[in-house]
Formats: sequence, structure tokens, C-alpha cells
Amino acid sequence: MYRSDSCPISPAGESRQYRSDGSPSRDDPGGGPVLDVLGISEFDERVYRAYLTKPDRTALEIAEHLGTTPSQIRHAVARLMELGVLRRETHGQYRPVSPRTALSALLAKRRADSEAAFTAVLDAVDDLASEYRASRLQGDPTELVEVITGEAAVTLRVAELTQSMRTHFWVLDMPPYIGPYSNELEETFTKELLGRGLDIRSVYTPEALEQPGRFELITRLAQLGEQARILPALPFRLRIMDRRVALVALIGGQYDKIIVVHQSGLLDAILELFDTYWQRAQPIVSTAPETPDQPSKDDLLLLKMLQTGYKDQAIARQLGTSARTVTRRIAAMASRLGLETRFQLGTEAAKRGWI
Repeated sequence: MYRSDSCPISPAGESRQYRSDGSPSRDDPGGGPVLDVLGISEFDERVYRAYLTKPDRTALEIAEHLGTTPSQIRHAVARLMELGVLRRETHGQYRPVSPRTALSALLAKRRADSEAAFTAVLDAVDDLASEYRASRLQGDPTELVEVITGEAAVTLRVAELTQSMRTHFWVLDMPPYIGPYSNELEETFTKELLGRGLDIRSVYTPEALEQPGRFELITRLAQLGEQARILPALPFRLRIMDRRVALVALIGGQYDKIIVVHQSGLLDAILELFDTYWQRAQPIVSTAPETPDQPSKDDLLLLKMLQTGYKDQAIARQLGTSARTVTRRIAAMASRLGLETRFQLGTEAAKRGWI
């Protein structure tokens, strides 16, 4: 990956010196091409620098100045025009494009091409690793599954696999959790994955969202790109990474014993299982367009928690208020709509596309 502040320098760390014609100075210990990384050869770079120095010169004058032939200059000009760093003014007359514009565009293209090439290489590595694992499984099926025990070992293995994710992160989320947790850590982690373009799908249980403020956090992350759904219960905690590996808790109510399942018929079954729960789950954030009569953000959050089965006390913990206040707010919303019961309120809110 390129660094945006990277630039070629001489071995001694000194900037290169050039004559006015664009050729490296004989006094420069690191003389050589600077723009070759952008596909511009040393000779073409000298031609470009010559045009930068005196843009009014003709190709013939450039050839005389550089001590070369007009034919070589014409070929160099054609290559530089193709790269977008020179443009034709009149017959035999060319002007350099601003280096910041032309060279920045070339750099961006090279960076994109390089990253695409790196991605292709990573895909090839994954494919080769899969072939290697498949051949090993023929002789030793125990490599299909890793069994990890102990909180420290589980934490380390989960971190290793999480850092390698590139395409998918699918989760069945339920307590318990290992290690420190905070809404801030989860927000930072999820935003980083979304920034990398991962497909994030999470199915939560109500217990998973009992941490104060977490329900509101998940709704915000869902608006940023996480696909979040909820179910009353789940059989176990599950993480699927890049559809190539799955982490499954071995014992319900604990997360210090897990299995890591690699590509196999078993992993295919786990993927199918996740899809089954995903289809059954209810989206946490409505995909319906906003309406003029839509309640406030806080009231929408309260309605969504009410719809997913939260009691007043649980809603109060999420909102940082009292259960009595929650009850009053629910009654006030129902009254404004001319309704009498919570059930009617939830039905009307869903009918209007609020939740």
C-alpha cells in the first residue's frame, strides 16, 4: 500500500539535482528517474521537465536542447500525451499540464491499480490456502475444526481472525462476552469495518442489547451501514468471517470454549443456519421513508424497543430514565394518536412505517 507522503529520495536522503534541461546533474550522487513509479521513463521525464522549464519551445528545439533526435522527442511527447501530462496546443507545439493535476491523477490510478492487484493476490492466497487445507483434510480430518479453550486463548484467536477480515462479518449476538466492553469500543470497531467496506450482518437478542445505550448505538450503526436485526432468542453465539471461517461457542452461557470451523461441509451448514435465523429476524431500523408526522428520534427509539418486547424497566435502562417516565411517554404517544393500548400504538406505528 502506498503512503500518501512517500516520495523517492537518494540513498543519502538528499533531493536530486537537475539541470535546466531536466537531466540529472553530474554532481548529484543519486541521479536517476523520479517519476518511473508513475510509468514515466527517465528520458520522458527529462522531456517533461524541459517543457515545464520553457513551455514555448517546439519539439525540434527540445530535441536540440537535450541533444537527441526529433523522432525520439515525438515518441516521448506521444507517450506523455497518452499519460495526460502534456497537451497539444498547435501543430508541433505542446504545453505541460499542471504537475499537481496530472501527476496526482497518475498517482491515484497507480495506487488503485496496485491495491486491486494486492486484492487479487490476497484472493489467490486464500484460494491456495483453501486447496492446501482441503488436501490436508483428506489425510487428517481433525484439521477441519480448531478447539480453543481458556479466556486468554479465545481472546487471542478471535483477535487474530478479526484482524484478517476483508469481506464479511456475520454475527449471532448474545451474552456472555469476554474482555472489556463499552459502547465506544463497539462503535469504533464497527465504523472501522464499515469503512473497509465489510458486509456486516448482526442478529441480536434482547439480552444482548441490555447494556445502557447499546440499543440506541445499534440503531445509529444500522443507519451507517450495519444490517441489524433482532430475535427473542438464539441457540448460541456465532461469528462468521469472510464466509471462510466460523467461531461457535461450545457451551451455552460461556464463551471461554469455542470451535473454529474452516471451509467444509460443516461450515456450509453453519452458513445455512445463519441465513435461517437472519430471515426470521426483524430489522431493528425501519427501511420505510420518513413521513412528515413521524415522532421524534427518542420516541422512535422507544417505539422500536417496545415493538421488540422490552418492558418499561428495560427501556428505562437503555434511555437512562425511570420506568415511570417511560410509561408516561408511551401513554402520551397513544393519546396523541387517539389510541388506548400499547398494542394499538405498536400496530399504528408499524402501519405508518415508523418502525
